[in-house]
Amino acid sequence: YPSGNLAIIVTRERDQLICIVQEDEQRTVRIRALFQSDGRSTCYYPNGDEWINMSIQGGQYLDQAGNRVRRWTWPNLSAGPQVPLGPIFISLNRHVGVRILAQDKIFISFLAMGRQAKFNMGTKVQASSASQLPPPARLGEDELLLLAFRVRILQLFDRMRGCLNFPSSEQWNKMQPPTYLMTQAVKILELCMAADISDELRSSIRAIVNA
Repeated sequence: YPSGNLAIIVTRERDQLICIVQEDEQRTVRIRALFQSDGRSTCYYPNGDEWINMSIQGGQYLDQAGNRVRRWTWPNLSAGPQVPLGPIFISLNRHVGVRILAQDKIFISFLAMGRQAKFNMGTKVQASSASQLPPPARLGEDELLLLAFRVRILQLFDRMRGCLNFPSSEQWNKMQPPTYLMTQAVKILELCMAADISDELRSSIRAIVNA
């Protein structure tokens, strides 16, 4: 961002790419969206509530009250009735926008100081591949909370190291946490979406990892 805060991270996790969009903040690392090359993606409202969720089958668009206002399926990947996708464009903030045109045309655009960068995180998953994918792992409430607190503790330790390295300045408070911690936070949020837990607990876990 023009402020110097990290806006977009693209990292490789084994055989897939992960794109993470962060909010323009110094003291926190709030995730606004994550996109994975295996077809799973999620965008969040500023308060952390789910905005758009996509999988290899299709996606849904939620309003800020949590009501589903749009739903679609990707062509040839769903056994049920086909629900076509109408183009979607949202602005995560004044610099980052997301445009969804098709399964293989999901664009993240970044505009600042007269210059633009664009990433295509869409993917084309074949029906045969989709049928072979294993179901997502489902964890209980206690396991999810333990994972969230573990990441939070590691985040605090990282801040403590920054404070020790820069004891007489504010630089340590502007440092981004290591990429592996952000990746772990993203995975926990994904597990929360797949788990059968209450919205209140899901919001609490989001607050813990994004604190």
